[in-house]
Amino acid sequence: MNKKVLIADPISPKGVELLKQRGFETVEAYGSTPEQVKELIKDAAAVIVRSETKITSDVLACAEQLKAIGRAGVGVDNIDIPAASEKGVVVMNTPTGNTVATAELTFTHMLCGTRPIAQANASIHNGVWDRKSFKGSELKNKVLAVLGMGRIGAEVAKRAMAFGMKVLAYDPFLTEARAKTLGVEIVELEDAFKRADYITVHMPLTEATKYMIDEKAFELMKKGVRVFNCARGGIIKESALVEALKSGKVAAAGLDVYESEPLAKDSPLRAFPNLVLTPHLGASTKEAQESCGIEVAEVIADALSGGAIRNSINKPSIDAESMKQISPYIVLCEKLGTFVQQIASERVEKLTIRYFGKLGNIDNKLLTLAVQKGYLSKIADNANDVNSPAKMKHMGIEVESINSTADTDYAELVQVEATCEKGQTISVSGIVTGKSARPRVIAVNGNSVEVNPQNRCSLFLRNNDTPGIVGEIGTILGKHDCNIANMSLSRAEKGAVALSVYELDTVPDAKAIDELRSLENIKDVRVVDFA
Repeated sequence: MNKKVLIADPISPKGVELLKQRGFETVEAYGSTPEQVKELIKDAAAVIVRSETKITSDVLACAEQLKAIGRAGVGVDNIDIPAASEKGVVVMNTPTGNTVATAELTFTHMLCGTRPIAQANASIHNGVWDRKSFKGSELKNKVLAVLGMGRIGAEVAKRAMAFGMKVLAYDPFLTEARAKTLGVEIVELEDAFKRADYITVHMPLTEATKYMIDEKAFELMKKGVRVFNCARGGIIKESALVEALKSGKVAAAGLDVYESEPLAKDSPLRAFPNLVLTPHLGASTKEAQESCGIEVAEVIADALSGGAIRNSINKPSIDAESMKQISPYIVLCEKLGTFVQQIASERVEKLTIRYFGKLGNIDNKLLTLAVQKGYLSKIADNANDVNSPAKMKHMGIEVESINSTADTDYAELVQVEATCEKGQTISVSGIVTGKSARPRVIAVNGNSVEVNPQNRCSLFLRNNDTPGIVGEIGTILGKHDCNIANMSLSRAEKGAVALSVYELDTVPDAKAIDELRSLENIKDVRVVDFA
């Protein structure tokens, strides 16, 4: 076994020592030029980087024996993931190494927003002794809303409760059981805005979370609220925060991340003494860097020694023949997972995946992983075949797979059923058809449909089965430039509530959805984005 590990960027000496103890030859080549990296990587089994060294397709083309890339940190923008995947190289990061560091920085910001430490310090350094201008407040008995109850959010909540704060949690995917374990109260977003004295965000930046805290959000908040973001720039709309600080709606705030980094010298954010700004220091502690260094060394050593692959960003490599056999079903299962997540109206507590017919002879573990990856694709960062089960478990969602012997009309069929916290169940079934092995959704909650999940998106409506309703829906979609690629209608009996499905070339905007919901005979509207 090739034992050479190229360490292209500095990591903790403890990480380097761990690799040596595990029998690996370490080559520390800090500050190497791209050409030097290409030469050094030729006979390396693994390479470890931070953010400085770029692992491009050109570098990978020189890597004749490379099996793994380790990133000592979370972001992998400096690694060409598609090129690594094509070459069969597993890419791993260290997502847990900075959890405590970021949580503690968040709490530091909260404390600085409560007691004006930074401002008082600056005053004294400027030769002034002024006690009256720096009156603060206390955290005890205040209400903190944590938006996003992942690893970091949970650590912030733990610290807040130690200070005597009441913690509200907004996280659409957090179950009541998990919330009870954490000691927090689940609330809707609007309720969090209205009730909180302090608000902190710990969510990935997605289409759903971008500008989550905007002008409308600030209008809902208490006068004197304090707001903090050490997660991702863009979750708080900076222009809205500026106006809220000007008006006094926000008493204090703290930011470690920004819509554009580095922060522009003429940014209006710099004008407010009650806004504490730090230059993206979330993971900048000695302990976090040491933790990341040790963790990246461990995952590299395990991967090269034939152990479990952890924190993988790309899929574990399997032989080409096996992938050819199962890939259509993997695609189907990912689509069913994202489908059921997007049509669920309540928090999901359990996913049950049932495999019928010949699918019992296929590696259902990979298919179950695909369902989980699809379920997480719109709601979690870097969900993949390795980390998806852990992410589901952290959310408190149980996952069960069953090889069913029940008869169906199909030679093989997959059904994904979501059980929600109030007892509601949602089921979606799919098959793979034809010589081209196309995935198809063939049933939703027992209603027969015909949906191609390879189209951009689908619009699902529950509506009264009345004449003219299809025309009304089509008119609204046309007005909003949404082209209908296909449609499917399903009903239990004449005059009952029907299910109609419209496959669209584009995702309808919020105005189109609101207009559809305003129709008298529409009971429910759901958009499933398959992209």
